[in-house]
Amino acid sequence: MKKILVPTDFSTSAKNAANYAMHLGKQMKANVKLCNAVMVPLDVPLAAYVAAPIVSFETLEHEVEQELKRWAARLKEKDALETDPDTFHPLVEHIVGLGSVPDVITNIVANREVSLTVMGMSGSGGLSKFLLGSSSRAMVEATETPLLLVPDKCRFIGLHKIAFATDLSKTDIAVVHTLTGFARVFNTEILIVHISEKAPDNEYNNQHKIDAFLNEVTNKVNYHKVYYQHVMDTAVGDGLDWLAEYGQIQMLVMVHRKHNVLHQLFKGSYTQKLKKESTFPCWYFLRIAETDHCSLM
Repeated sequence: MKKILVPTDFSTSAKNAANYAMHLGKQMKANVKLCNAVMVPLDVPLAAYVAAPIVSFETLEHEVEQELKRWAARLKEKDALETDPDTFHPLVEHIVGLGSVPDVITNIVANREVSLTVMGMSGSGGLSKFLLGSSSRAMVEATETPLLLVPDKCRFIGLHKIAFATDLSKTDIAVVHTLTGFARVFNTEILIVHISEKAPDNEYNNQHKIDAFLNEVTNKVNYHKVYYQHVMDTAVGDGLDWLAEYGQIQMLVMVHRKHNVLHQLFKGSYTQKLKKESTFPCWYFLRIAETDHCSLM
């Protein structure tokens, strides 16, 4: 059975992400796996000081293990109170990993049992703050599973509309196909959104590209709740802000690869245009890896 991985630093944001993951797990019939990354201390090259870090590390690992057990127990207790006994109840596992967060997650998902990684996102600025954080960027670069980022103020209220921001690349057809498997579970709409800063010099070629993309979706994606919207004459960051505020969406999907919209955001060409003080209620970020084995279900 597929699992949802929840990296945690035991913060409020991580707790919210774990609760969100439990709701997804109930619908997807997937179990939940909590994890925490513990960095191995460097040995000091003086014999008299070598033993102390090792003892401290073992103590820290034990404390983290106990805290993960407590978190797992609380999640199961909450699930038992909220969910009908006859419905699916996700099992809650936990693991302590050694190393950096990206390395630990990469090692855990290597056996292909994890279909989705869910992480909390805290502080003002929402997506903007995440994009500007080097450790978070490293996480997106490293993971090979879809990555769902849950803002700390967002609560699971169901999924009625998922927006997929695309640059109309042919490889995005496979992403839409992957999303349909996820969308069917929640009976949700998929809104394909293309944001363009200005009208292209050759509008005919641009329209031809749009028509070709949508024709491929129609022919290859068997799902009746897929729609399209073109947000024109706006900067990409502003277009995403508009979508979050007025699109009535509960999840935003983008693909991380070189030379697309998200890559430009990471490089900084659009980060200043994203409003740092904005909050994005019900705005979640999902990264789909460009691999043949990518599957949410």
